[in-house]
Amino acid sequence: MDSLCVLVLAAGKGTRFKSHRVKVLHKLMGKPMLSWILESVSGLDPEKIYVVVGCQKEEVKSEVNREDVAFVYQAEQLGTAHAVLAARDAIETDLTKDILIINGDLPLLRTGTLKPLVEKHKREKNDLTFMSAEMEDPTGFGRLIFDKEGRIRIVEEREATAEQKKIKEANVGIYVFNAEALLETLPEISNDNKKSEYYLTDAIEILSTKGSRIGVFRTESLEEIVGVNDRFELASAARKLRLRKIKMLAEEGITFYDPESTWIEADVKIGRDSVIYPSVVIEGKTVIGKECVLSPSVHIIDSHIGDGVKILTSTVIQESTIEDHVKVGPFAHLRPETVLKKGSKVGNFVEMKKTVFGEHSKAGHLSYLGDSIVGKEVNIGAGTITCNYDGKKKHRTVIEDGAFIGSGVELVAPVKIGKNAYIGAGSTITKDVAPYSLAVSRSPQKQRKDWARKRRKD
Repeated sequence: MDSLCVLVLAAGKGTRFKSHRVKVLHKLMGKPMLSWILESVSGLDPEKIYVVVGCQKEEVKSEVNREDVAFVYQAEQLGTAHAVLAARDAIETDLTKDILIINGDLPLLRTGTLKPLVEKHKREKNDLTFMSAEMEDPTGFGRLIFDKEGRIRIVEEREATAEQKKIKEANVGIYVFNAEALLETLPEISNDNKKSEYYLTDAIEILSTKGSRIGVFRTESLEEIVGVNDRFELASAARKLRLRKIKMLAEEGITFYDPESTWIEADVKIGRDSVIYPSVVIEGKTVIGKECVLSPSVHIIDSHIGDGVKILTSTVIQESTIEDHVKVGPFAHLRPETVLKKGSKVGNFVEMKKTVFGEHSKAGHLSYLGDSIVGKEVNIGAGTITCNYDGKKKHRTVIEDGAFIGSGVELVAPVKIGKNAYIGAGSTITKDVAPYSLAVSRSPQKQRKDWARKRRKD
C-alpha cells in the first residue's frame, strides 16, 4: 500500500518458552514464527518492513534472510513503546507515511485480516487506528475504556479493577499510526505502572485526550489474534496452521484420509488426485506430483516426487528425486541425492544413498546401494550390497543397462559391471566385469558325509 511501512516487534526472548532460542525463531510447519507474520504483512505490499530485534539479533537476521526487511536493534527490552522508540530513525525518514505496528508472535494472522484495518485508517485519515475484538474470555488482554466524552484508553489486565475486567472488548495489540503523530506521542509515554515498562497502549489515551482522530477496527477473526507465548500455544498454533494447509490442498483436489494425523508443512506442493493416508509426514520444500499414493507412516523431506508414484508404508525419503510411475517401499530408505528414474521399483528394506537408479530397474528387497550409478532394466537381487567405504573414502559402483545381480552379492567399489552382465548369487566382486559376461566368485563347496550324525552321537 502507498506510504505504508511495517514495524514488527520481535526483540523479546520469550521466557515462558524456557529455551536457549528466542521465541520468534521457534518453528511452526517448517518456518520460524517470525516468518509467518512477515509473510502476512508482505501481502499488504508495504514500502518497507522493519523488525525490532534484541536477544540473539544475529541469529534472527540470519534466519529471516529477506531483502525486503531491515532490522532495528533494541538493546534493552523496556516495553512496546520503548521498542518502537528504537526505530525512531526509520520512522523519521517520512513523517507523512503510516506505520503498521505488530508483534512478531502472531503466526495465525492473515493478510486479509490486516487489510481492512489499514484501509479504515487511510479512509478516515486517522492519526491512529487500532484493532480490537469482542471476546468471551479476554483474560490477558487490555480492556477498552470509553469515558463520557468519548475518549478512549486501554487498561492492561494487571492494572485493571475487578469491574474493568468484566469488559469484553479488548485491545489485540495491532496499530496503524500516522508517523508524525506517533513520534510526537512516544516521549509522553511513562513507565508509571506495575512492571515499570513503557506501554504503546498509552498512546491511545494520550492522542484521545488531545482530540486526535482515533479509529477502532473490531475484528471477527478471533482465532488469528492470539499470540504464542509458550510451547503448548506453539503446538496449538501449529495444529491450526497444519489443518489450514490441508484444507487448502483438499480444495485443490487432494484426498486426505485423516487430516488430524497428517503433517504437511507450509511450502509443500501436492498435485491433483493424489491420495494421502494417515500418519504421513511431508516436510520442507517437497513437491508431490499428481495421482500419487502415499501410504501410512511415509516420511518425506525436501524431495521431488513425480506423477503416479506409489510410496508404501513406513518409507523415509530425504532430499531425493523420484520420477514418474515409480514404486517405493514398504520400509525403504532413500537418503540424500538419490534419484529413482521413471518406472523403477525399490522394495522393502532397501536403502539407497547418492545413487541414480535407472528406468525400469528393480531392487526388490534387503539391499544397500550407496554412491552408485545403475542403468536401465537392471535387476538387483536380495541382499546385494555395494561396499562403497574403505574407511577413509567413498567409492563409486557403476552397473550398466540390463545387468543381472544375483542375491547376496557384494560389489566392492570402485567397480563397474558391464552391460547385460550376470553376477552369480553369493559372489564378492572386486574387479570390473565385462559386458555380457558371467562373473562368479565363491569358495568351493565342501561336504563331509555323516558329519552331523557323528556330532549328534557325541
